[in-house]
This record gives sequence, C-alpha cells and structure tokens, in this order.
Amino acid sequence: MWENKMNVNQVVEIRSRTLCYFGVGALQKVNDICEYLKKEGIDKVLITTDEIVYKITGVWEVLEPAMKKNGISYTLYTKVVPNPTVDGIDEATKMGKDLGAKAVIGIGGGSPIDTGKSCAVLLHPDNKKYNARDLYTFKFNAEKAVPIIAINTTHGTGTEVDRFAVASIPEMEYKPALAAECLYPTFAIDDPVIMTKLPTKQTIYTAVDAVNHVNEAATSIVTSPYTVLTAVETVRLVGRYLPQAVAHPDDLTARYYLLYASMIAGICFDNGLLHFTHALEHPLSAVKPDLSHGLGLAMLLPAVIKYTYPACPEIMAAMYETIVPGLKGVPGEAERCAKEVEQWLFSVGCTEKLADMGYNEGHIDKLVKLAFETPGLAGLLGVAPIKADEKIVRKIFEDSMKPMC
Repeated sequence: MWENKMNVNQVVEIRSRTLCYFGVGALQKVNDICEYLKKEGIDKVLITTDEIVYKITGVWEVLEPAMKKNGISYTLYTKVVPNPTVDGIDEATKMGKDLGAKAVIGIGGGSPIDTGKSCAVLLHPDNKKYNARDLYTFKFNAEKAVPIIAINTTHGTGTEVDRFAVASIPEMEYKPALAAECLYPTFAIDDPVIMTKLPTKQTIYTAVDAVNHVNEAATSIVTSPYTVLTAVETVRLVGRYLPQAVAHPDDLTARYYLLYASMIAGICFDNGLLHFTHALEHPLSAVKPDLSHGLGLAMLLPAVIKYTYPACPEIMAAMYETIVPGLKGVPGEAERCAKEVEQWLFSVGCTEKLADMGYNEGHIDKLVKLAFETPGLAGLLGVAPIKADEKIVRKIFEDSMKPMC
C-alpha cells in the first residue's frame, strides 16, 4: 500500500483555513508559533486543557519554554471536562479577561479545543458583554474571535481544522453545536507521538468519531466529490490502522494514519456537514454527560446506516467497501451494511448499546424532544439524506437500544 512510501517523521504543512503542522515531531513547531505570536504583539494567552493531558502528553515541556523564550505570559485553565459546559467556558473566559489574553491555546481533544474556541469569541473586545450561554443560545452572531491555536491530542475530533464548537447547557439538557468562520484555528499541531498516550478506549472511541464524521458528511444533501473522496479514505484508514493501534499503542505508523484520517475527516465534515448521528448523540450526552461522545456515536451508527443507506447506496457502498466487502450499492443492502458495520464496531471494542449505558424506552420521548429543541441541531437534521421527522428519530433511538443481531 502507498502508505509505506510516506515518511511519517517528516513534518508537513497541510493548509486549509487552518495551517496544520502534521507528522512526528510537529509539536516542536510551537516554537515557530510562539515566535509568530510575539511578532503579532500577542504577549498574553489563555490556555484551556484538562488537569492531566497537557502534562502526560509532553506538550507542556515543549510549550512552556517556547512561551517563556518569546516573552508570552499565560493563564492556565485545567478544569475542562468531557462534554464541556457553558459554566466552564465562562470560568475560563474570566481568567483570560483578568490576564488580558490576546489569544487562546487549546490543548487536548474536542473538549479543551472547543472550550478554547468558545473563549476566543468571548475574549474579543466586540463580544465582551456576552457570556457562554449567550453564545450557545445564539443571542449574538459569533463573527470575531481572538486567534486560536489548537494542539490536538486525539485522533477523532477534527476540531483543530474546522469551524465548529460544542458545549452543554446543563440546566436545559441542551448540547448545541456552534458554527462560525472565526472558529477556525490559525495554527494546529497534529503530532502522532502525542497520540501514543491515549488510553485504549479513547483510541477506539476517537477513531470511531472520525468514521461518523465522514459517514454523515458524505451522505448529506450538500455532499460533493471531495467529501466522498475523503470519506472513503477515512474509513479505509481507520479500518486498517485502528486494530494495529489498539494492539501496539506505540506504533507511530498506525497513530500517524489514524491522525491523518481524523484530520481529513474534520475537513470532510467542515464541507459536507453532519446530520443524524451527531444530532442524536448530543441529546444522549446532554442527558448523561459522562457518556463518551465517540461511544454515543458508535451506538447510533448502525441504525442510522439502516435508514439512510437506501437514499445514497452508491456512496455508502464505496465508503464501507473495506469494512463490508461486496456491497453493490443498491438500496436492498441497507440492513446487511448496518449489521456488518455493527459487528465491526463490536470487533474493535465498541460493544455497548444504549440499554447497556442506562438508557431505556422511558428516555426516548425526552431524547426525541431534545433532538428537535436543542439550538443548532435543526441545522444538522435539515441536511440529512432523508426527512428527519420525529418518527425516524424515534426509530433510530429504539433500534440503538440493543444489538441488531
């Protein structure tokens, strides 16, 4: 395969709206980034992360000296949790305001980086009268943000190269999605060495997140040849390298290609958008905030395939060719594809279904309601390849309670 011809130790620049430094050793590029910040007159930054990841990944031992060398002071917010809340964003933003932060550095996966993106909007002088609830209930248009730097520590989020952010509003059990041009990071770091510190479950769940990103983007009503191309490659790479990374966590080739798959999946859904699995997972983790985002998506994916495959069988057959060989791209294969993808998910370690995680039939009314009431989710459901009414949403939740076979 052509992957063997690539030099994973060569750091390359992958340009989209974000300049992403990609490859083994990319973390060292924080020195160049800090030099850039200094030249731009940015001498104070807010850093958003959790209490562990910025240290165990080795990021801090490179970033802190780079900031010190370039005269950049910082305030460090380490309370980011999975499924971050608007309250946490406000707390971090206050720290940034107290310092006078002129940029934000997010260190982590989706939660710390999305927190950082949100803070970057609220730290901009034009937005200082607003808080995170205002931002995530769309009380104002997020048009400006201070510069964002994303140091990514997972191979699933894609947020380091896209214009999206997510946060929960606990008292409403809402988990809205925010999209804005100002949320593109100026710089991103994707270094496979960092990924070797991922626990096994996070290795699996984040890779499955990338698969869901492309499953939705390639089948949305705004798909394109570009999104289909990146979707096919993402699924192929995850199918090949996820078992390898689970068996050998320090395998840099496996981490490199899972990270590459995640990154191109981020660009894929930045173009093709998302629909069912993300729109329905957000209510799941809003109701149960401890639920891993990737696991929530994995539990929903087979049912989503079952109902959407007939609308775009040619695309889905091409996308899942390496996981479900022999698909011909006809509507009648929907159930076969759904069941075999579920078996693949089980084989890589995503064995749970909704009932295993404490959901039951009594939750379904609330979950359906939240899917349609949560700010921002209507936009996702609106680009699904089939009509996203309450009936189909209910069926997806019901079918995701237990294994298909």
